[in-house]
Amino acid sequence: MNNKQLRWFFLIIISIIWGSSFILMKKALISLTPIQVGALRVIFTSLTLLVFCFKPIFFISKKQWYYISITALVGTFFPAFLFAYAVKEIDSSIVSILNSLTPLNTLIIGVLYYGFVFLKKQIIGIIIGLIGSALLIFIGSEINPNQNYTYALLIFIASIGYAFNVNIIKKHLNNINALTLTTGNLVLLIIPASIILWFTDFFQLDQIQNSSTSIGYVIILSVIGTALTKTMFNRLVQISSPIFSSSVTYLIPLVAIFWGVLDGEKLHVSQLFTGGLILFGIYLINNSKKDSL
Repeated sequence: MNNKQLRWFFLIIISIIWGSSFILMKKALISLTPIQVGALRVIFTSLTLLVFCFKPIFFISKKQWYYISITALVGTFFPAFLFAYAVKEIDSSIVSILNSLTPLNTLIIGVLYYGFVFLKKQIIGIIIGLIGSALLIFIGSEINPNQNYTYALLIFIASIGYAFNVNIIKKHLNNINALTLTTGNLVLLIIPASIILWFTDFFQLDQIQNSSTSIGYVIILSVIGTALTKTMFNRLVQISSPIFSSSVTYLIPLVAIFWGVLDGEKLHVSQLFTGGLILFGIYLINNSKKDSL
């Protein structure tokens, strides 16, 4: 499988897994607080990666550790908490749609800070994708008027972090093994995440017993949704463009909406139409003769 085929394979698999992560967060939040879900997600992911990729991190250079620490914070640590708080207040499918802001922020940050250029077709595709996302958000707010959409700001902040993350990886960490990069990210975060969890009531025996099912959802979210998929995503960034890799956030809502409907969240036929707009946006972004980003 060549790189062009491999990047599409990664894009589809990552979309399915990350699209399912929102419903897992929603289920985990039934008996855990957002801050506990965020901290546990980081801890379980860190422990999983350390089992399989401990020795290679000792060969990471000081300069690479500098950039890895930045991507760890903006691409993993803060988003883990921001998304948990957002899912607590807004339907999981809507949160996934808001995450579609990532490609636009990736493009803007790439142009402003990293000297990347873009094709006209790519910017048109991003605009179409964002229009589709905006329509989905509007329809969702009409269907669910009692939800607190001020929490959408948290997803916007997280999307900026993701945008910096993919640009930094592409610019400064493109030659490091994807699994080693992911492990380096998480090994830096296990201590602060553990400290945060310690100051919650999680370690009370009755809390752990009452939260066993939710903890199970977090474990699945951590091992498959973060450890495995983040490694695949880091590799995707390395073999493609930042815009291509971040366009995974256009496919994620389609999967998340599917799970949301199964869980009783409302879906209007017009949302299927806007989902088609999002897919068309992805087509325009990636159907170029060359990657400019």
